[in-house]
Amino acid sequence: MITWVFFGFLLGLQHALEPDHIAAVSTISVEKRGIGQIVRHGAVWGMGHALMLGAFGGAVYALELTLSERLASGLEFAVGIMMVLLGARLLYILVRDRVHFHTHRHGGNAHFHAHSHAGDVKNHVLSHHAHPHPAGGWKRSLSIGMMHGLAGSAALVALAASTAPSIPLGVAFMLLFGLGSIAGMAIFSTVIAVPLSLTAVTLTWATRSFQALAGVFAVGIGLRTLVETGAVLFG
Repeated sequence: MITWVFFGFLLGLQHALEPDHIAAVSTISVEKRGIGQIVRHGAVWGMGHALMLGAFGGAVYALELTLSERLASGLEFAVGIMMVLLGARLLYILVRDRVHFHTHRHGGNAHFHAHSHAGDVKNHVLSHHAHPHPAGGWKRSLSIGMMHGLAGSAALVALAASTAPSIPLGVAFMLLFGLGSIAGMAIFSTVIAVPLSLTAVTLTWATRSFQALAGVFAVGIGLRTLVETGAVLFG
């Protein structure tokens, strides 16, 4: 039984690396600075994911409730919308940050001017035009993880119900599945944090390319999800 429950942890590791999860966390990670911050945000995503799997999925499983295909598709459809918005937001920020508007005051007279970082050879944070960028965003990372966990609960409940010999073991399976997803996403975040941090200082073009790729990938995954689940909801 211990081996069977531990299998849930391994499945959670694998589950964390599904394309939509990778796309979502990538859009979060490329906006952060430093390996520690990137890994923490990935882990926070995993915590939100695990929290919703354990709370919603565990309650549905323990109470032996049934999630209809239409409801499950509706949750996935919502995730698709979220993915498109995440990717589009990242692409918008890339375009927006190429040109900045700054306000200056000289002798009591205020004026503003625009400039672009298109030709910068070093990271914007280190340039002479540097200005503070908001840090944190933990609530957003947690919320994105919770949304993914809510949408994935139906499949996890079905998996636990089909394999668990008892409800307590099924709940334990789901909890370890959630812990596995936290570990998996922390590992993935570590893998992408190293090149992001190294290129952020000297290779701005590489960082921007990765950001653009993450944005396009998230939009593509979101659109595919919308098409697949939309056929069930509106077909």
